[in-house]
Amino acid sequence: MPETIALHTRLKPGAEDAYADAHANIPPELVTALKDAGVRNWRIWRSCLELFHLVEVDDYQAMRRALADHPANVPWQARMAKLLAVEDDYSGTDSGIPKVWELP
Repeated sequence: MPETIALHTRLKPGAEDAYADAHANIPPELVTALKDAGVRNWRIWRSCLELFHLVEVDDYQAMRRALADHPANVPWQARMAKLLAVEDDYSGTDSGIPKVWELP
């Protein structure tokens, strides 16, 4: 059963347009790498500098391990590191934002 993971990231001030431009042209090899790593869907919302991600993935930790050194992901993460307030170096055991409540 796939997992749904919520994430929160923050842009550096002034990076809004560059972030939108980058996501308007996701490299096809990155899309393939994400899908191969079990990502079924990845949606991002932005409010000012705050980014909210909803990731549907087979196994989030396995996906992060698969992408950590992937040749399609490494340059993408370097690009994102210039735009994000906190760089994701894929070194930890991130599990996203803990769910507090869900409509029964």
